Amino acid sequence: MRRTGRRPGNPDTREAILAAARSAFAEKGYDGASIRAIATSAGVDPALVHHYFGSKDKLFLATMNSPMDPLDLITEAAAGSRDEIGEKFVRAFLVIWDGPAGAAGVALLRSTVGNEWATTMFREFIITQILRRAVPKLGLDEAEGQLRVTFAASQMVGMAMARYVIKVEPLASAPIDVVVAAIGPTVQRYLTGNLPGVFDGTGAGG
Repeated sequence: MRRTGRRPGNPDTREAILAAARSAFAEKGYDGASIRAIATSAGVDPALVHHYFGSKDKLFLATMNSPMDPLDLITEAAAGSRDEIGEKFVRAFLVIWDGPAGAAGVALLRSTVGNEWATTMFREFIITQILRRAVPKLGLDEAEGQLRVTFAASQMVGMAMARYVIKVEPLASAPIDVVVAAIGPTVQRYLTGNLPGVFDGTGAGG
């Protein structure tokens, strides 16, 4: 007899989980959505969600069709000298976006324009996958860290829009080394440098 229910390996199962996850994350946010509730909505056992995606973070990134896990970029930037964080982060970002995975990133950015659901999800993406991870991983001051990372993220999103979505020349075809040399120091300043008038009107120090 044919077994009832969906089996691991069935692409319909994965898509059902993703559809349920998209709805849950959009309606309840990352924190409010649980693996158990998503599994129930998809009509599967919670263990099957872990089978396909491994963790809640990985499931969320899959719903976003993210070209990379931001934790990988943050970890790479955090390795080595603190004075090289900005350059390392920008370089790692560009290497990914200039490669085959970049197409998914372009689609992600395009989807956020004029789409309320995509905008909500992208905001959750920045908060849960970048801000929460970057502040402790980069050793930033808790009182200043989230604002610093937000400044850096705004720089990266703006650069990605101009280079990969709008394709403004000569930025769109500039070599990675040139972009890193120009933007790396700015990201570094946002993350670790003095920002006069930003924190208590006295600068951040460092």
